[in-house]
Amino acid sequence: MPCAGSAAAADPAGARASDLIRAESGALHTEALSLQGITKRFGDVTAVDGVDLDLPRGELACFLGPSGCGKTTLLRLIAGLEAPTRGRIHLGRDDITDLPAHRRKLGMVFQSLALFPHLSVAENIAYSLRVRGDAKRDRRQKAQELLELVQMPDVADRHIAQLSGGQRQRVAIARALALEPELFLLDEPLSALDAKLREEMQIELKLLQQRLGITSILVTHDQREAMTMADRVVVLNAGRVQQVGTPLEIYRRPANAFVADFIGTSNLLRCEVADGTRVRVHGHTIAVDSLPDGLRAGAGATLSIRPEDVRVQAGTAAEGDGRLGGTVAFVRDVGQSVELYVDCGELRLISHVPPRDKPAVGQGDAVAVELPAAACTVLAQ
Repeated sequence: MPCAGSAAAADPAGARASDLIRAESGALHTEALSLQGITKRFGDVTAVDGVDLDLPRGELACFLGPSGCGKTTLLRLIAGLEAPTRGRIHLGRDDITDLPAHRRKLGMVFQSLALFPHLSVAENIAYSLRVRGDAKRDRRQKAQELLELVQMPDVADRHIAQLSGGQRQRVAIARALALEPELFLLDEPLSALDAKLREEMQIELKLLQQRLGITSILVTHDQREAMTMADRVVVLNAGRVQQVGTPLEIYRRPANAFVADFIGTSNLLRCEVADGTRVRVHGHTIAVDSLPDGLRAGAGATLSIRPEDVRVQAGTAAEGDGRLGGTVAFVRDVGQSVELYVDCGELRLISHVPPRDKPAVGQGDAVAVELPAAACTVLAQ
């Protein structure tokens, strides 16, 4: 399946459709979203707890977190499908908190897609235009423009049952764009696709969002999907925002132990602050670049270091300031990387290395382990 960018270059009609949709949708005046103290309770259960969040214009933000963290509830509050218990929602200068869903200028793609099986592809896409009262010829024209935009120009008269899963996904996206929304909401829209098609659609959807310049929010529990598509990741847990940042910021500089543990794989080590540049972990002294504000000598904390930053060499080395001696407990080759599990006394560390860089060691061998100070993040408890 070609990606959106390459198809646009090869297909002038698709490019013209993109330009037309961009102009008509007011992509240049797409408003930023602001949530102020948003709380949602269902009886005694607090699903969303005091969320303050500002999303810049034109970006794709991802709500990421484990099941039950509140990400879908938060999206439904933005969509107007739920009313907040407390707080306000602004789209640009407009307070939309009390507006019904159909007046919020939103496009939404659900996990189930909710396409009408008895209607053709074009009729599905133009359904909201029909409800609005647009003329049949105008509906047909807009549906065709949107089909060109999602690279399916020749399927207007097919029925939904004749389409593949990926094609149905594109129809749902085109239908959500029909009313030229100011905000595009996607609730785990790719979860039903197989792994290969899902990754292809992630790239296509991101490229489409960039072409239109439309502010978008994606809900997912898939970290790889978030890291691939998002300009900004909002990590949620227990109804609260844990961290907001670019994918690289979230991965490299997690705000707390939950984020470090949830995003990717991390070595999380309980430690004690020794001084301003060192911590102690099970008797080992490890140098760090910095400490969180307010942490003093003797304070408990958590040290986070990603497996790809843990360096392992065959043999032994003098210990101190991030250099440890250890024994290989287990080796696992997963193709794209080799995982080394190393026991350093009571401490177990995981190291990931590319196959070409794997040290010549096996289970039971003595190794030297280095934890670079620049890769060590100290998190307050």
